[in-house]
Amino acid sequence: MKGLTNKVAVVTGGNSGIGYATAKVLKEQGADVIITGRRKEAVEAAGQALGVTAMVSDQGKVADIEVLAENIKQQYSKIDILFINAGILGGAAIEDAAEEVFDSVMNVNFKGAYFTLSRFIPLLNEGAAVVFLSSNTAHMNRPNSSIYSSSKSALNAIMRTAAMELAPRKIRVNAVSPGPIETPILAKQGLSDQQLKDLQALIISEVPLHHMGKPEDVGKMVAHLCSPEANFITGAEFVMDGGMSVA
Repeated sequence: MKGLTNKVAVVTGGNSGIGYATAKVLKEQGADVIITGRRKEAVEAAGQALGVTAMVSDQGKVADIEVLAENIKQQYSKIDILFINAGILGGAAIEDAAEEVFDSVMNVNFKGAYFTLSRFIPLLNEGAAVVFLSSNTAHMNRPNSSIYSSSKSALNAIMRTAAMELAPRKIRVNAVSPGPIETPILAKQGLSDQQLKDLQALIISEVPLHHMGKPEDVGKMVAHLCSPEANFITGAEFVMDGGMSVA
């Protein structure tokens, strides 16, 4: 099924994990896909592997976002799908929070996502679809998660406001909030193999379905929200966490 044929899609942070999987699904469904990433070698390698266009851009820098938007405008004029996916982890107990960690997380997850939407609005075709990658942590109150969860809660607020502002142009804005997903991001936390296995086992023990999700699970949901089948869905958040947030 290629329900996204002739659609132009932009996926930020598309060189790995959920972004990569979503770009793959969108391409399989017929979209012309552009992925972005801040590491030139990584995003170009991902673009080649996927057979999509790769552009270097750091979502944590508004100047990069503006250059990206201008480049896409010059090459594609308009787009139909915007998946604002790029994000980073980071946090600590509130008492021990460091300003540099707070700024780093907020600059990418909140400020960067906000200005990506802002600068791309003029490029969105009527009837386009925007999806934010949020997180189930936006609704959870775990210790040491205040910075990250706040950044994702902020995204949900932006999403709902944008859905109202863009409705006159029939542009739909939604969010997908995954729980634990099997992506390389956990392996980048400096844990030993055993520590990583222990952490995964702990996470799975808290998920009622007793397994972690896969990046393509999220990719398929994003693709659905960008498809004609979802043309009456806007301002909604879809939690995908195996029941973790309701347990």
